[in-house]
Amino acid sequence: MRTRTRVALAIGTGVVATALLASPVLATGQGGGIGAGRDGGPRQQNAQQAGTCDGTGAEMGTPGSQNGQGAGMGRGAGMGAGVNADLTNVASGTLTDSQKSAVAALAEEETLAHDLYVAFAGKYSTPVFTRIANAETQHLTELRILLDRYAITDPTAGHVVGTFTNADTQKLYNELLAQGSASLVDAYAAARTVESTDIADLTAAKAEVTAPDALQVYTNLLTASQRHLVAFSR
Repeated sequence: MRTRTRVALAIGTGVVATALLASPVLATGQGGGIGAGRDGGPRQQNAQQAGTCDGTGAEMGTPGSQNGQGAGMGRGAGMGAGVNADLTNVASGTLTDSQKSAVAALAEEETLAHDLYVAFAGKYSTPVFTRIANAETQHLTELRILLDRYAITDPTAGHVVGTFTNADTQKLYNELLAQGSASLVDAYAAARTVESTDIADLTAAKAEVTAPDALQVYTNLLTASQRHLVAFSR
């Protein structure tokens, strides 16, 4: 039976279950740290998509090492050449308060995925976790463009690896980390839960917005998550 876990979102009803606050802690910058907020320029509009994001090698770029080093979440970390997610000429629109909170919640979801995959990359020799962790870096970069454009507080600013501002996100991370630490098979199952959750939440978020730039980002991330799910199902 397929279990779907929603993280800090009840977008289908237009209600966000949990308020998100930015963490004041500065990132360590080591082994998968996000970096202190939007250090790549406060109005960055361009982002290079990390390949096809299918975990097969097309998105490798600079894959980082198998122990998770080089798969950090700072802007530009681990990005390969590939599909371009250029929002420079994509118009902004309007977002309701609940839609803004959804952007912030999705940013934490992508951060959870990154941190989990870096942890699994350090435990198992399969390269798929490192490659897809690098793709999650790009996903956060795209969401940060929206966070910046719509003046939304970034809950991932100053992120400390494995620590989240939202209690539900923290609980899910802890559970999936414990599950995936048991065996490689369990790590793949945990990853599938992450990607299934992302797909469900991105689909719900996309259905609620009309802003062209938000639709573009959600479409990009939804396509990538679908490819990630395939990669973790092999």
